[in-house]
Amino acid sequence: MKPIAIQLYSVRDDAERDFEGTLRALKGYGYDGVEFAGLYGRTAEEVKALVDEIGLVPVSAHVSLPELQADPEKVINDYKTIGCKNIVIPWLGGEDRPGGANYENVKQEIVRIGTMIRDAGMVLSYHNHDFEFVRLENGEFGFDDLYDTIDSDILKMQMDTCWVSVAGESPIHYLEKYANRCPLLHLKDYVGEKSDNMYALIGVDESNAASEKQQFEFRPVGYGVQKFVPIIEKAEQSGVEWLIVEMDDPAMGKSRMECAEMGIKYLKSL
Repeated sequence: MKPIAIQLYSVRDDAERDFEGTLRALKGYGYDGVEFAGLYGRTAEEVKALVDEIGLVPVSAHVSLPELQADPEKVINDYKTIGCKNIVIPWLGGEDRPGGANYENVKQEIVRIGTMIRDAGMVLSYHNHDFEFVRLENGEFGFDDLYDTIDSDILKMQMDTCWVSVAGESPIHYLEKYANRCPLLHLKDYVGEKSDNMYALIGVDESNAASEKQQFEFRPVGYGVQKFVPIIEKAEQSGVEWLIVEMDDPAMGKSRMECAEMGIKYLKSL
């Protein structure tokens, strides 16, 4: 199996309280690497020294598009100092999304910033949700349009298997279609179906309407509806370099760290 990292957003409260202790615990659970979502007030040099000492690979970092636009040189220098090969855009807001009024401008910005990142010897990827699976005027999903209109040497894919499945599409299909373009694969599990207030679960309230019919809930990897064995097998064949566990919120009465431990134990058992 490919090496396994964890997106630190999954254990963000623990990392905020005790960054070093959290990293040490994750290493003890069996994780090989980490994907950052901020540095919790530490310098790049401090984080570099810490992951080196603990023995965790600094795989990648989620950095918002506005932060990248504000100071791309600083972002590149910081994460290059830490040792990250990959920078990932984790989210696009309303008008910036495929089909939104600013979408074409966003693509131009991705090309501009992605070129800078490539020239620095690093890789820019985009992390999807389900909202990219909207049909554009050309008939394509926005998800496909991103990768069909931006060169692969400028933008790679960080596929989130949960959100692809929630959108009603197949992660395996997209691993095949974009083979060798998805170096980082997010493994995320869930139960239930798409609901109007799903994004409230990840701290983004995009709807005031709570649905009584829907029971969408994140779950530790291996404890939901995702069939990870064929997904991981296809990942092995499609050029994926890292499997990355992500869980937006804890479930099953467990803490964030307990869920993180459950996920790696499940994956190591395969």
